[in-house]
Amino acid sequence: MTPGQRVRQLANLANGTTLLGLAVAAAAGTAVSKGPRGLVIASGYRWRIPYAGAFTLGNVVICRIPTEELTSKPALLGHEEKHCSQYAYCLGLPFLPLYFLAAGWSQLRTGNPASANFFERQAGLAAGGYVDIRTPKPAPPGAGGIEV
Repeated sequence: MTPGQRVRQLANLANGTTLLGLAVAAAAGTAVSKGPRGLVIASGYRWRIPYAGAFTLGNVVICRIPTEELTSKPALLGHEEKHCSQYAYCLGLPFLPLYFLAAGWSQLRTGNPASANFFERQAGLAAGGYVDIRTPKPAPPGAGGIEV
C-alpha cells in the first residue's frame, strides 16, 4: 500500500465508516475478503437497497458480484476506491448526506442521479457504469456559437 492508501484506510477506520461497512456486510450475509490497496470486498450482496451493483461504506466495497469478478474489472474497482477516498476527505459519515444532496441535484438537473453528481463525476462516470446524459448549456448571446 502507498502512504496515501494507508492514510485513507486509517482515516476511514477512525471515522467509523469502515466499521459501518463491515456491519452492513455482516448483516447482509456477504462474503468478506481482503482486497487490494487496503480495501475490503464484501461480495454476494442481495438486499434490494441500494439498487447499485456496487457501493462503498468507508473502505468496504459491497458488491453483488463475486470478488474475483470485481477484481478483474480494474476500472470499476478504481471507481469504488475513489468513493473510499471521498469518505476519508469528507471525514466519514458527512459523505452520505453530501452524496445524496449531489444525487438529488443531479436528478433535478439531468433526470439522472449520477450525471451531474460531483462525487460520481470525480470517481469517473464511465468507470462506474454511468452514462453522462448532461445536456450542454446553450451559448450566451454574442459568444459566437461556442457552447459553455
